[in-house]
Amino acid sequence: MDPADGLLDHPHDVYPRLRESAPVHRITGPDGTPAWLVTRYDDVRAALADPRLSLDKKHATPGTYQGFRLPPALDANLLNMDPPDHTRVRRLVGRAFTPRRVQQLRAPMRESADRLLDALGPHGTTDLVASYATPLPITVICDLLGIPEHHRHDFRAWTDALLLPDPARPEAGKQAIVAMLGFFAQLFADKRAHPADDLLSDLIAVRDEDDRLSEDELTSLAFLILFAGYENTVQLIGNAVSLLLQHPDQLAALRADPARIPSAVEEFLRHEGPAAFAIRRFPVEDVTIAGVTVPAGETVWVSLASANRDPGRFPDPDRLDIGRDTSGHLALGLGIHYCVGAPLARAETEIALAALLERFPRLALADDELRWRPSLRARGLAALPVTYSTDSEAHAGADADTDTEADPEAHAKADPEADPDADPEVEPDDSSPTPSPAGS
Repeated sequence: MDPADGLLDHPHDVYPRLRESAPVHRITGPDGTPAWLVTRYDDVRAALADPRLSLDKKHATPGTYQGFRLPPALDANLLNMDPPDHTRVRRLVGRAFTPRRVQQLRAPMRESADRLLDALGPHGTTDLVASYATPLPITVICDLLGIPEHHRHDFRAWTDALLLPDPARPEAGKQAIVAMLGFFAQLFADKRAHPADDLLSDLIAVRDEDDRLSEDELTSLAFLILFAGYENTVQLIGNAVSLLLQHPDQLAALRADPARIPSAVEEFLRHEGPAAFAIRRFPVEDVTIAGVTVPAGETVWVSLASANRDPGRFPDPDRLDIGRDTSGHLALGLGIHYCVGAPLARAETEIALAALLERFPRLALADDELRWRPSLRARGLAALPVTYSTDSEAHAGADADTDTEADPEAHAKADPEADPDADPEVEPDDSSPTPSPAGS
């Protein structure tokens, strides 16, 4: 039996067995190729910081990693780079993707959240993933990148074709990629002719002395930011709401004190983060991990989900506790590959929760059986059926203002080693024939 059997359907039943039986496991990936799986917190943390574990696919032994064959314009991205190339591109991105830009998006985020909630009406039943958790991030990402509103429906269709592939239409993913490449080429031309106050215009203009981003680098970054910002945040919002509805004591605590939303988001990230694994790594030389020698060129998976529930690091790890010390959780990676989109994902989730809890004092699961997406790397709900009502008679304090700003201290506490020169880790999901990011 493969040690990873059961991970797709019941990961949190399998991870404890894996952690207890051995520090590193030899497994077979969804694409049929062998890999090494690291599950314990200390080992995962060490692996994420080890420069001998490369992200560059050129270090993979031929035949040991399938991955996806993307056009050069999409493959020239941070997920295939090590220093010094990674350092150069990440420095240029950091000059454009600033905290100020994320802060500027907070008010539009709240307006978008309120519009989506307005559309639901005062009471009813809805799939919150489809009606709220999905459309909010795509709106935010398009605002960030400067995508004209009349093109956003196309973007949604393209992302759906890539993230939710239809077996009856295997060509849809490739068609979406071709369409996106053409769209970005025209959009970059428009931005050069008419720069605006958006991230794409800044990425086009940004310079470091005589250095600037190439056309392929611009295209791959736009593609990466779109999928990282869209996919991970959809899953995080859905997971966060479902956790609250399954833990009424934690929901009540958050309603009673909305200022705790930022720290609660850190616990949601730890407990059920959107990325089960970090990006695959390839040793540039034989590497020993927890006493196990991994040959150069073989594929290494590090499980963020398992590390974040390791009782050696987090006491009573399976218990949801929005008041716990979450510092050191690895849901968003570590070191130079720490997620550059982390502030944006946090802001979106905080605002999504604040708006939802303020609008609907009555909110409950409509189905006790949650359906998870069939993905080994990503962790997100296929649907989240809920009943909701603006009737607050049964909820004392329901009128409290829950539109709180993020607490910088809570974020710093959660990620004391977040690297300012980090990139969004996003990788195609090996269980799908088309790209599906599962960033960390």
